[in-house]
Amino acid sequence: MDIKQLKFLIALDETRHFGQAAARCHITQPTLSMRLRSLEEELELPLVNRGQRFEGFTAPGERVLAWARTVLAAYDGLQAEAAACRGNLVGTLRLGVVPLSSFDPLPLMQRLHKEHPNLRFELSALSSEQILEQLANNRLDLGVSYLERLDGERFDSLAFSTTRMGLLYDQRFYSFGEAPLSWEALIELPLGMLTSGMHFRQSIDHNFHSRGLTPQPLLQTDAVHQLLQAVHGGFCCAVMPLEGGLENLTDHLRLQPIDNAQTLGRLGLIMRRAAPRSALAEACFAIYQKSPSES
Repeated sequence: MDIKQLKFLIALDETRHFGQAAARCHITQPTLSMRLRSLEEELELPLVNRGQRFEGFTAPGERVLAWARTVLAAYDGLQAEAAACRGNLVGTLRLGVVPLSSFDPLPLMQRLHKEHPNLRFELSALSSEQILEQLANNRLDLGVSYLERLDGERFDSLAFSTTRMGLLYDQRFYSFGEAPLSWEALIELPLGMLTSGMHFRQSIDHNFHSRGLTPQPLLQTDAVHQLLQAVHGGFCCAVMPLEGGLENLTDHLRLQPIDNAQTLGRLGLIMRRAAPRSALAEACFAIYQKSPSES
């Protein structure tokens, strides 16, 4: 057994396709299949359900896959730890962020890249539940998520300031002056919103309902980029995080503050507490603790 075999197994899980997994690993499909069969023979377990195409993992395969991720995370962590001891950070920082977070990861990534040019970044938009799950099994190094109901025995966290909300609109189609907007004024506008059940949408609904208002959104979507496209096209306006930097995406977008508008829960930077813990995550925590306004 070697590290490459475990990488092949994880690539197969992430692509769910033999050919795509082989291409990702820069090997041929027959080589991938041969190496995985060799792993099965060594463990004396069937790991993959094979037909004319990939049909998923066996029950033992799922358990081995979880161990493979842990072993690979420990291997990557060892490499990163050794580099950190030499004064460098190498590898890939895997960061998961909830949709419409007020945290802009770009300044942090820019600072890390400037100080450690060999560092790479993998940024994923995930739900709060997915972030905690992937932190727990070492598929993420850091998460940006809501801190309510966070298990403090399993995760360390750094709380951000309260997330305030504003109205994002394209000034070619709308104009609202300079004063903060009221929730009563928003109810008359064509609004685009994330679908019900998403955390940021719950905060929007709470602000409306607590004032006896019932919004009738023109557009609902679970894709943030589609919502931004609709706003940029003048189709609708959208309630967004005030400090998220979305108004800087184009010259035409503006973010107007809303009176008494904040999310229900606090966001924060989250890192798993148990070993093996990512040296990259610890470096990010240290940077943010030192100067959160710059990160």
